[in-house]
Amino acid sequence: MILIHTALLCEAQSFIEKYKLKKINSSPKVYANDIFIICISGIGKENTLKSLDYIFNNYTITKAINVGIAGCNNSKIPIGNLYSTNKKLQDIETLPLVTLDEIVTNSDLEETTLYDMEAEYFYHITQKYLDTKEIFIFKIVSDHLSSKILEKDIIKNMISKQRELFKFIKLI
Repeated sequence: MILIHTALLCEAQSFIEKYKLKKINSSPKVYANDIFIICISGIGKENTLKSLDYIFNNYTITKAINVGIAGCNNSKIPIGNLYSTNKKLQDIETLPLVTLDEIVTNSDLEETTLYDMEAEYFYHITQKYLDTKEIFIFKIVSDHLSSKILEKDIIKNMISKQRELFKFIKLI
């Protein structure tokens, strides 16, 4: 199965609808069909580690994709832009990503960088089970290091507009 991991239900909703996934578990929230399994872990390290441990102990995963929103330290980067953070892919730009345990509201880094709260932990766990060529991390710029919490519909809409992401997932 192809794992799509998100922290939030609103980040997963477009995939659940597009691939007609059914809820099969509540804690962690898991939706699946014959091809895809979506795990919605909740925000942060502990939730990510616990939910991925459950997935890899109960399902056979062949590819793993982390999708979510991320803050960006460069205000010239448009909100809604999609980036691959762990490998170069055709038609999808790449930016570095830093995973921290708290919301980032300022950055001393000069290089344009994305910030999230799960991807490093996702990568650490998935590489124990999969070759790194089968692990993908995608982030959509949600803010420019603001502490403001976005509405769920805004996040869902940002992800649903990512044609290149859906095209990539269809090809794997």
